[in-house]
Amino acid sequence: MTVVSGTRMECLYQRWPMETALNTARPFLLMFTMFFILVVSMYPGLWCIGIRLCSIFTGSYVPGHHCVLLINSPNEQTAKDISRALMERRLAATINILPRTSTMYYWKGEIQDATEILMLMRTKSSKVQQVVDYVRSIHPYANPEVLSFLVDGGSLDYMKWMDEAVSD
Repeated sequence: MTVVSGTRMECLYQRWPMETALNTARPFLLMFTMFFILVVSMYPGLWCIGIRLCSIFTGSYVPGHHCVLLINSPNEQTAKDISRALMERRLAATINILPRTSTMYYWKGEIQDATEILMLMRTKSSKVQQVVDYVRSIHPYANPEVLSFLVDGGSLDYMKWMDEAVSD
């Protein structure tokens, strides 16, 4: 192990003083920080572009880009009103309104028995939170059922149509 004498260390320090080292590192750190913030803020957009590019170049479907939602409603007219509002806002590609279903559930410690209308909705995964927020704002129930299930695969032509039908 070599020991450097005090005069030699002083000579090295004079060649590259600490202030010079910090001044040359600051622009690099600033650029790196700005680049990192830019990438993090653009992540959702970059993810969407990446999914589309992967789908275009491979001709395949990327799982999780679309989803199916189940939404309940007390009657057919309410289901139609909610469905039309979602379609007008281009939050859904399609919505099926299924006929009356018998439903049993717990509410405030009691077993309830009711008939409801079930809506089966298809949309992009990126729109789920907007759908949930909107349905909760207009739904007559205090706690409406809005459940989302990711689509793992299916007809590529249908998936492309869904992309065109639902706005970005």
